[in-house]
Amino acid sequence: MYFSYGDTETEYLKRKDKKLGAVIDAIGHIDRAVDPDLFSSVVHHILGQQISTKAQQTLWARMQDGLGTVTAGTLLAAGRDVIQSFGTTFKKTDCILDFASKVQSGAFDIEAVKHMPDAEAIAALSSLRGVGVWTAEMILLFCLQRPDILSYGDLAILRGMRMVYHHRAIDRQKFERYRRRLSPYGSTASLYFWAVAGGAIPGMKDFAPRKKAAPKKRAATMEEP
Repeated sequence: MYFSYGDTETEYLKRKDKKLGAVIDAIGHIDRAVDPDLFSSVVHHILGQQISTKAQQTLWARMQDGLGTVTAGTLLAAGRDVIQSFGTTFKKTDCILDFASKVQSGAFDIEAVKHMPDAEAIAALSSLRGVGVWTAEMILLFCLQRPDILSYGDLAILRGMRMVYHHRAIDRQKFERYRRRLSPYGSTASLYFWAVAGGAIPGMKDFAPRKKAAPKKRAATMEEP
């Protein structure tokens, strides 16, 4: 299953923003996989924090193979040792089990999140251990398919925006200006900023100032005091 968008979203963005419109025309439609199950999506995103996409996919495949179905019940039945055997850290394991316990006990109403406005859903999800605002935003986009998620906390989105709009930096003020312009289809815009940041259009460059290399230490010689 892929994130659902079409002509309604792209034509709106092209009318509102000519630079992004040119990017949309150049790249075409983007297929970005989504996970329709909210519980497993939260677990998947906790697993994937601070590791590569490839490593996340490996851990997720191991967990699915080991548990069959990733649910609160299967996670709690497996326990800490089994979950860690899939290759995840102590901290992530505890966060996952805490989440599973809260869902099973009813302390966290996961079904209610599906019906909350974006801001409330982000606040609810980010109240969980191991889930920050950025992770909550990604869950809203790649699980709940909310249409207007554009994350200031996503470095690749900021890179894509610098490349599209030729900025050396995207501060909060600039970001909010673009976010308002691209609303209510910020999620579709996000797909294209990610694509640009990943090199989808050859020749587009990042206008961020390059960091100066640290000065090389001069090699010692016999003439030096």
